[in-house]
Amino acid sequence: MSVGKIFKFHDDLDTDQIIASQYLLLPSIDEMKGHAFESLDPEFPKKVKSGDYVVGGENFGCGSSREQAPGVLKALGVQAVVAKSFARIFYRNAINIGLPVIVCKELPDQVETGDEMELSLTDGTATAGGSTYPCTKLPPYMQKILSQGGLIASLNKEEV
Repeated sequence: MSVGKIFKFHDDLDTDQIIASQYLLLPSIDEMKGHAFESLDPEFPKKVKSGDYVVGGENFGCGSSREQAPGVLKALGVQAVVAKSFARIFYRNAINIGLPVIVCKELPDQVETGDEMELSLTDGTATAGGSTYPCTKLPPYMQKILSQGGLIASLNKEEV
């Protein structure tokens, strides 16, 4: 993965803070993405660039099971979400759509919004501010699922 800018958020960030429920009525993820993190940083969709990272604390993506939460992040070009821990359903939804979600216990306390980071899924490391942090090393089968665009896309490619 390449170097990207960090957008850091707090512990217990819930899916309603990622994409508020009133925007779920919009017809597509592309129309919803302009409202990502609206209650926390209304300028986020304009500031985030393809290849940037979202970093969070404990229990990232808690709350409802809305699959649009990881969907808007991926649609905005977020390269991966790195957090101390994830809510189970957010983690599952992210993998299903091909958005890498990486557990990295030490990094979130050492970085700030605007810092640059590089993530290696194969090595299980994140590098920021001159330091390298151990992260979850994804097994090859999960890396393959992510590289193919998520679980459904991966399964569709295996059909013959």
